[in-house]
Amino acid sequence: MNVQVLIDSIVRQVTVLIAQLATSGGIRAPMAHLANQVFVELSKELQAQGISRKVSADMFGMALRAYIRKLRRLGEGKTELGKTLWEAVLDFIKQEGTVTRDRVLQRFARDDELQVQAILRDLTESGLVFGSGAGPNTMYRAATDSELGQLSRLATESGLEELIWVILYRSGPLTEEGLLQQIGPNRERLPAVLQRLYEDGRVERQKDGTLVAQDYILPLGSPVGWEAAVFDHIRALVQTVCQRLRLSSVQTSESDVIGGSTYGFDVWPGHPMEEEVKGQLREIRRRCTDLRQRVDAYNRENGRPENFQQVVLYAGQNLIEQEKGELEHSGGDCDA
Repeated sequence: MNVQVLIDSIVRQVTVLIAQLATSGGIRAPMAHLANQVFVELSKELQAQGISRKVSADMFGMALRAYIRKLRRLGEGKTELGKTLWEAVLDFIKQEGTVTRDRVLQRFARDDELQVQAILRDLTESGLVFGSGAGPNTMYRAATDSELGQLSRLATESGLEELIWVILYRSGPLTEEGLLQQIGPNRERLPAVLQRLYEDGRVERQKDGTLVAQDYILPLGSPVGWEAAVFDHIRALVQTVCQRLRLSSVQTSESDVIGGSTYGFDVWPGHPMEEEVKGQLREIRRRCTDLRQRVDAYNRENGRPENFQQVVLYAGQNLIEQEKGELEHSGGDCDA
């Protein structure tokens, strides 16, 4: 297997996901820190796997001294990520109420004028800002919360609650500092979010001060918490693949319960098995929901031992429209 080709292919797919998340619902999330974050996280994981700094530096194509300097510099600078120009322009329009294009360009005179104009165009096309008129005297006004609808909900803290909940369930117990390392620059928002989670009984503080969640359930179709659902699915996928890679060279009794399978079915309207194929995810959800409820009921009645196994099953299903000539094969299976 050509590992380099596999890594490059996975990076391309991950960038597609990140780009989709970064523009979800019209929001433009900051991206400037990503390269540094990837470098730091990769360095941590390589060290956790027993790879020396000297070898890690060589894998990044760097001299050891330069590698150590970069790690130290990035570690010292992980405070505030700052605003993107896109965010700064939007905030300025909100503060001004109504403002002309000429005034916006004056305010951001130190920035590239074409970039500022492109941002104004993007803000109006995404519905975050309304524009009227033409030329330098074009007037801009930020959309109100009621006008934004779904976009206004994306900016609230509700999604952060669910994200913290699932992190504490999957990775807890964690200290508050350990939790902050996973949720980024949200230190000021954390106390209020944790208080709501305490009051709802979703999160507990143990005697040693660490935080933990005993369960995590996000109802199907919930209007909030999609961030947590995406995180939980990706985390399950990555953990399963990594665990399977560790087992690939050794035959163990766990090889039958760790792994994943991908199946493709080519169907069309009127196909005799169309509904059976499309109903797979619904049936898997029904069976797993019933099983989880029975397991949870038993555990509540009998308690859990100090050491136990957590079995994670993830399921996803997609429907991709294909035209004649685009796909030359029929179906498709993949097991790991």
